[in-house]
Amino acid sequence: MATDIVTAGRYHIPVLCEQTIDLLQIKPDGTYVDVTFGGGGHSRAIMSRLEDGGRLLGFDQDMDAYNNRIDDDRFIFVRSNFRYISNFLRYHAVDAVDGILADLGVSSHHFDDQTRGFSFRFDGNLDMRMNQQAGKSAADVVNGYSEEALADVFYLYGELKSARKIARAIVNNRSKGAITQVQDLLRVLQPYVGRDKEKKELAQIFQALRIEVNDEMAALQKLLQSSLEALKPGGRMAVLTYHSLEDRLVKNFFRSGNLEGKIEKDFYGNVLSPWKLVNNKVIVADEQELTLNPRSRSAKLRVAEKI
Repeated sequence: MATDIVTAGRYHIPVLCEQTIDLLQIKPDGTYVDVTFGGGGHSRAIMSRLEDGGRLLGFDQDMDAYNNRIDDDRFIFVRSNFRYISNFLRYHAVDAVDGILADLGVSSHHFDDQTRGFSFRFDGNLDMRMNQQAGKSAADVVNGYSEEALADVFYLYGELKSARKIARAIVNNRSKGAITQVQDLLRVLQPYVGRDKEKKELAQIFQALRIEVNDEMAALQKLLQSSLEALKPGGRMAVLTYHSLEDRLVKNFFRSGNLEGKIEKDFYGNVLSPWKLVNNKVIVADEQELTLNPRSRSAKLRVAEKI
């Protein structure tokens, strides 16, 4: 894809951009939704294929993304979480759309901004909120949750075997003073992460806190359920996932049409699902993509078409 689309994203190189946009099969006069606008790279790629009759709605709750919005009459920026896609489509008098794109990863911009607290590489406030004007921060979770609740967060969203030990250490240490900075948390965690797996385990801990702070799994579930109503028959949904929890959920939903992944069959044994898989084999980054964008290493692209 043209370099200008990549650089137009300003602070974030869109992952698997060419493959994603190609598989969405953009219609020049179609209506599309990018529910994770971010730096706008994917959105600009969609816009490049739309003509005068086409429309694109871009969702993002982050003010940084709002400041990066596209100045084009065919584009509508919706400053909201994508879980409310149905509400805003009705508000903008959109009955149904031709395609939905969701890039579920956190942008490199967020990881590199030490004021946001998403990364353990920098000191800063333990925030991690995508919408900094609402909701609880990571510091609120760390200092306010019970030991049992913290252990559940680390186990369910970080898939950490040492979840209970980590939760206990946090509770014991916060009694001596609030844990409000990234470095405060790292000092607590240091004895509980193995040196050989330090970066991986810290990434899992920070991922778990981020998911909890932003209620990411519930928001994704709501988006998937709403997508069937939002899409026209023949419309496509493309989802980029970055960890096993969200990928498993998307995979099951595309296979079965329900969040549990429960397969239903007709009398003849045919699978009953409102989706047809566009790519049976998940798409991952090749060497060229990895050279351009190392962040794409963990990305998985799944695309399905509404029957």
